[in-house]
Amino acid sequence: MENNTLIFDAKSVLKQLIEAIEDLTYDDFTKPLPLLSNSTIGEHTRHIIELFQCLMEGYDKGLVNYDDRKRDVIVQTQIDFAIESIAEIISKLERANKPLTLALLNDECAIDTNYNRELLYNIELCIHHQAILKIGLEVLQVEGIQPNLGVASSTLKYRNNVHSNLLQNQR
Repeated sequence: MENNTLIFDAKSVLKQLIEAIEDLTYDDFTKPLPLLSNSTIGEHTRHIIELFQCLMEGYDKGLVNYDDRKRDVIVQTQIDFAIESIAEIISKLERANKPLTLALLNDECAIDTNYNRELLYNIELCIHHQAILKIGLEVLQVEGIQPNLGVASSTLKYRNNVHSNLLQNQR
């Protein structure tokens, strides 16, 4: 997968996240949901944002540490601030692939990686958390939930192929 495809995919999932949260009320964004182990839509949104931020901040240093997140309460409680944070990430995604070091366990361990690999990780993490968000949105009975929210692009392609094959077989 080339860099431009990854950047396009990252922008797409982040824009999808904005669409999922932009019309929520404060109460919907911050309500602990028992089905989600009492986590909130805002907390899952913050998690996505902060991991992307770690990648963006670590890129210049050549060192990414996902454990070193701010865990900023404002991001998980203020929808407008969360959306601004996502927009800022989108504006910074277009970077060349380069070697990076991924710090683990509070810098006790490090492995070689690169920007594209970490961007792919963040895309997959975003999709995973969007699937959780979708459950939360359904519990809150939010209308207009995107049907593809939290669905991986490979799953969408598979579903399209299966659907196309079914249509061909019915002819």
